[in-house]
Amino acid sequence: MEIYQLRTFVTVAQQGHLTQAAELLHLSQPAVTAQIKALEEEIGMPLFERTTGGVTLTLAGQELLPRAQSILASARDILNHARGLKGQVAGKVQIGITLTPETLRIGPWVASLIARYPLLDLRLQHGVTGDILNLVRKKELDGGFFLGKNPYVNVHTLRLGVLSWVLAAPPDWGAKVEGANARELGKLPWIGISQFSSLSRITSELWRDMNISPRKAVECDHLASIQALVSAGVGLALVREDEAMTRAAAGDLCIVPGYRRESDLQFVYPADREGDPLLAILLDEMARVWEMSPAPASGR
Repeated sequence: MEIYQLRTFVTVAQQGHLTQAAELLHLSQPAVTAQIKALEEEIGMPLFERTTGGVTLTLAGQELLPRAQSILASARDILNHARGLKGQVAGKVQIGITLTPETLRIGPWVASLIARYPLLDLRLQHGVTGDILNLVRKKELDGGFFLGKNPYVNVHTLRLGVLSWVLAAPPDWGAKVEGANARELGKLPWIGISQFSSLSRITSELWRDMNISPRKAVECDHLASIQALVSAGVGLALVREDEAMTRAAAGDLCIVPGYRRESDLQFVYPADREGDPLLAILLDEMARVWEMSPAPASGR
């Protein structure tokens, strides 16, 4: 029985699908199948049952899963401890960023990391929140900022705060939106959001609550561009409350009352990186910059 076989067993159990597990493990599906078969032969009993949608654990698999996870955790602890013995923390770390630098406090966070850990090779990659979460899930990013709820058990989260959103309209639409009901607002053009952006889910929930299916004048996944499109008269959209208040005071847009939403801002990272020295310093510096006590990670 090898560590890599146990890692494959746990990944397949978490994903419930051989193809998805193979993608995460960067292996072919036949290789994953062969490793599971070899493990089952050594144990002497099947660990999975095939279903129309994938695979499910047998009773034996359910019994062995916690033990396999414990063994993998112990192996990671040994590696992390060994890395810590080397002394100065060094290595490449790739982080996915989204929203605005001020919102994420990127400047202070990166400046602090570079000052304290000069051998750290920190690389930032910008993208929409959905893509960032998926890249973290596939371990193509070491961590990233995400807006919304995390659905993956193999991704841990550190909650940083809550962002508030309000419905914004072009500055000369005051007469159109003042006192307008949901149906009337639904007849106006809106700015659509890319499905890979968490703001898309928030917007869709708003439309569902309003019972509308408005026409999308344009689709966009960049928050600053969305604000510019609203100000230019293209359509309605959800905008960060603090930024909407500032722009409304400057006469760049108007706020439609009664349509406020909230979403969690989180830092996400692969669950099996828990305890990694490089990840630990990222989280420690983040907790300091965000003036928060180190919080336990959660799987969702």
